[in-house]
Amino acid sequence: MQTQPGQTPPGVRRPQRADARRNFDALIAAARDAFAERGSGASLEEIARRAGVGIGTLYRNFPTRQDLFDAVYTDEIEALCRAAGDVADLPPWDALAAWLRRFVGYLATKRAIIEEINRDSAMIRGARESMYRAADALLTRAQEAGLARTDVSSDDLLRMISGLTAGGYVDDAQRERVLTVALDGIRSR
Repeated sequence: MQTQPGQTPPGVRRPQRADARRNFDALIAAARDAFAERGSGASLEEIARRAGVGIGTLYRNFPTRQDLFDAVYTDEIEALCRAAGDVADLPPWDALAAWLRRFVGYLATKRAIIEEINRDSAMIRGARESMYRAADALLTRAQEAGLARTDVSSDDLLRMISGLTAGGYVDDAQRERVLTVALDGIRSR
């Protein structure tokens, strides 16, 4: 059975009790950070330690390493989609730019685990579709306001940002400058 965004991967059950839910969420956050820092080979013991739980709790929540990769990826996409809603009240251009900055953060996690996830699974395809719907809504709103070029699609935009963030930067300020230059290229003339 495959999952869609908003559902947990096969083999993983999102806990109902508040304390178990906190452990589950702590494990996802710790795994995301560990994978971003150390790549997909990050130690499960380290992830459990960072989350403040024992290794048994990790395995109870994520029976396989693959389940953990899938859950982290799904959680990142869900957060990205929620972020689109969070910025929706901003002016159209500000909303798009703020969401794209959040997208940059998502890319760091994705790059760390991309080789470990099945990109052709229904779960991943569904997550990708949700992400593109979020981007479409924000870009269309900016285009309709006359603030973004109409010859650019959300696919173009996300690929551009993905490419820009693939390289290393001297520091966060340099990455922000490059992103700002790229976004200026998307603005309407």
